[in-house]
Amino acid sequence: MNSKNIKKSLNAKLNKWLESIDDEDIKKTIKENTVITGGAIVSLLTNQEVNDYDVYFRTREAVLKVTQHYVNKFNATHKTTAFVKQEYKRNELGFETTELVPDGKINIFISSKGVLADEDAKTVTDETEPMLPEEDEELLEQSEKEKEISKPKYRPVYLTSNAITLSDKIQIVIRFWGEVEEIHKNYDFAHCTCVWSSWNNELSLPIKALECIINKELYYMGSKYPLCSIIRTRKFIQRGYTINAGQYLKMCMQLSELDLKDVEVLQDQLVGVDSAYFSMVINAIKGKKEKDPKWQVDNSYVFELINRIF
Repeated sequence: MNSKNIKKSLNAKLNKWLESIDDEDIKKTIKENTVITGGAIVSLLTNQEVNDYDVYFRTREAVLKVTQHYVNKFNATHKTTAFVKQEYKRNELGFETTELVPDGKINIFISSKGVLADEDAKTVTDETEPMLPEEDEELLEQSEKEKEISKPKYRPVYLTSNAITLSDKIQIVIRFWGEVEEIHKNYDFAHCTCVWSSWNNELSLPIKALECIINKELYYMGSKYPLCSIIRTRKFIQRGYTINAGQYLKMCMQLSELDLKDVEVLQDQLVGVDSAYFSMVINAIKGKKEKDPKWQVDNSYVFELINRIF
């Protein structure tokens, strides 16, 4: 698909999303602040089906408004209660004050056994459902498709602390915001840096990104989240991308600067990894730390924990 048609496609997707919104202020906010980048544009360029559209916003105010809107929508139809939390300054004793941190983080917290919430109010601690005979699986799949047709479009179906997944392939990332250049400081691989902005209908296709897409090559640009990047390579390799040892070395060099035995650092580094299992690891470490504040994270414990969960 050429750039002209990519812009048409992204505009059409945005307009369909806007049609589902009944709040005019939220509509205006999304229309004037949306940034789409990442794999969606790669898929459009290579004439493949888009898995999902990663949506960012260029202002903190826009992130806060849209997040609160969809958290309210989620709470209205789900048993699991979620709420939006902003970052406040702390005093000399480490307690939160009533003063917000300028440009501070925005997170979603879910009041449930787990740290994730999906459309059926399941959590990461739910038991696995029993296997069904093949013919029953087909009937169940058909039933799910029929139910999906009757449900509202672009509804919130899945929440994590840093993202909102809507039906119809929209994922709103609330972890970052800013102009395109600022958002890409958090991006790791060059092929993901093609970007479209809603307020001016501009599409940017960097030469290095196009080179990597054509050659299916992973080129690491540097990121604040090298652990996430290392894990993400699995997904791209499965899609036929290649990566040389030098790119891994770059990621490892950045990773060596971090203390992964600090559970807050570890959780922060895993924020972009789509795995409920990692959330279970984090919860287990935090739980053990709460029971014994003097306990220190060690490799043997984490290894055993990972072997049990994965």
